[in-house]
Amino acid sequence: MLSLLLPAVLVVQALAVMEVHVPELPVVALHGSDATLNCSFSFTSPFDLSELSVFWQLTDTKRSVHEYWNGRDQLADQAEKFANRTSLFPTQLGMGNASLLLHQVKVTDEGSYTCFVRVQNYSSAALLLQVAAPYSKPVVTLEPDTNLRPGDEVALTCVAYGGYPEADVLWQDGAGRNLTQNISNSLVANEKGLFSMTSVLTVVLEPNSTYSCRVTNQLLAVEGLASVTISGQNIAFPPVALWVTIGLAVCLLGLLIALAAVCRRKIKESCEEARREVFLGMARLKLTLSSPSLGSEGGRVRTSGEASKSFFFPVIMYVEHRNVYPNRAEQLVGLQLEVKAQFIG
Repeated sequence: MLSLLLPAVLVVQALAVMEVHVPELPVVALHGSDATLNCSFSFTSPFDLSELSVFWQLTDTKRSVHEYWNGRDQLADQAEKFANRTSLFPTQLGMGNASLLLHQVKVTDEGSYTCFVRVQNYSSAALLLQVAAPYSKPVVTLEPDTNLRPGDEVALTCVAYGGYPEADVLWQDGAGRNLTQNISNSLVANEKGLFSMTSVLTVVLEPNSTYSCRVTNQLLAVEGLASVTISGQNIAFPPVALWVTIGLAVCLLGLLIALAAVCRRKIKESCEEARREVFLGMARLKLTLSSPSLGSEGGRVRTSGEASKSFFFPVIMYVEHRNVYPNRAEQLVGLQLEVKAQFIG
């Protein structure tokens, strides 16, 4: 008889074996959002919820995250940091869903969680929760950013903040060459555990060069890019070249001033020479008109009628306007000779 009951008991126990299933891949949750830690169990025999026990624990520390037994939540032993932040799906427990809903995920929630389920016997499985937060758009600055000269060593700083976990940073030049071997990175966590990332690239300055900083959150497969171009406008003259330029400018200015002075003196001398010629012509004409060979007395011309009165005044007026007509010297001399011939005849 016993030999007949034993196989039946083994069959019942085999049918009552329970399996617990959780995701094999890590569960990635955004910081500040809600995350569901999936856990399901299979139990072929019918059961009452009063027979069901569900325990969620931190795998490493065994601290209680959430407990359910005797048909209701049991949170007396729950770790303080999970208070008011966890819940099951009560209406789905009878269907084998023992998943945990974790509200407002924090960086400190990251880690391994174990799901225990018991109905007559028990089984368990563990899953990994990873927390992620996107970084802000990176910003690249140049230090120093003034009085730059070719060949100077400058520091390019790339900053992104509010992200988690640590990001990958890639520096490249305009040709796409990897410059990461010349960088130094630092991380500073805020009170929420989120990182501010700073990466510094040191380069020798070249004009018209572009440098880019790429920040990638591998967990979220999200990246941000920032770049800076150092153009000729950012680069100042070296001191030697600056002073040479100033010196050449001063020399050129001095040369122009000297040339202007010479030209002014030449013009003045030409005017003086022309003025002397005019006065000499006037004196020569007066001397001719008052010469004894023309029959004059006391500097007056002897002639008849209105000739002497109407002649002398126009000639003098013509000579006084010699400055207006400086090229008529020969005409004036010809006029003098013509007058002489008139009076002699």
